[in-house]
Amino acid sequence: MDAHERSQLIKRLVSQVGFERCGIARAMPIARADYVKAWLTNDRAGTMDYMSRYADMRINPTKMLEGARSVIVASLSYNQTAPGQTVVESATSPHGRIAKYAWGDDYHDVLKHKLFAVADELRATLDETFATKVCVDTAPLLEREFAAAAGIGWIGKNTMVLNQAQGSFFFLGAIVTTLELEYDDSVSDHCGSCTACLDACPTDAFPVAYEMDASRCISYLTIEHRSDIPEKLGRRMGDWLFGCDVCQDVCPFNRQASVTNEPRFAPRPPGPSIPVGEVLDWTLEDYRKHLRGSAIKRAKLEMLQRNARIVDENAREKKHEQ
Repeated sequence: MDAHERSQLIKRLVSQVGFERCGIARAMPIARADYVKAWLTNDRAGTMDYMSRYADMRINPTKMLEGARSVIVASLSYNQTAPGQTVVESATSPHGRIAKYAWGDDYHDVLKHKLFAVADELRATLDETFATKVCVDTAPLLEREFAAAAGIGWIGKNTMVLNQAQGSFFFLGAIVTTLELEYDDSVSDHCGSCTACLDACPTDAFPVAYEMDASRCISYLTIEHRSDIPEKLGRRMGDWLFGCDVCQDVCPFNRQASVTNEPRFAPRPPGPSIPVGEVLDWTLEDYRKHLRGSAIKRAKLEMLQRNARIVDENAREKKHEQ
């Protein structure tokens, strides 16, 4: 097969395992390498020290896989509406909201299963030797940069990859490979003059458009930040227990975005929201039982309980003001 035929085969396989979109980019240093280096130098990553580790691999995939020629990027929607009311207030315990991406099964497992299936089928079909590296978030690859290069969408003002039809509520997975493939064109930026995402951010996490200060982001604070959350930022967290969807919820491109067809992303216990009183009472055994197979386990028990205390305090303050 030539590069075109291989690429068409890959896109068919990616579609067959359930991904909505697939694009292919050349394995080369990302166009925004200087921006990423400056972002790290200016401490925009907060306490996520791992972002600086293997920085050369994040910028250049050939450093991660010797002989890499192509990066296959696939997207899978997790967009959905919560059954019933997302946030329920009770007399005894307020509920803390969970970001939409963590309502169902852990996306790492779902995407890896699909991507490994594509890689295995490629090996069974192609009569040639090649190497692959599957990447889903935890590998040192900047998937967003390659998704933009591969035409999956453009990087919006809130630093998320946006697609006119799919919005931004989708996961990205990638296969770095030594195969020579046909590369897709990038797409133009369609954010225009809209600043809805920047204006809506409760913690002012965007110092300028297209740049996030992660140390102020609610998702970072509730999931990645290990120590105490500054009081001023904690008050702005509102009822977010794990993650935040605000900048995506207000994006016009998400108004008509299709709903996911992946059943494993359907809401599962503990659900789109959790009574913070329950979280505060969890033992380590409870934590493991309730969050088995969930992406919420990215946050340790003590972090979730820290977040729960903040949500509870915010709810009490809000009630006092009414």
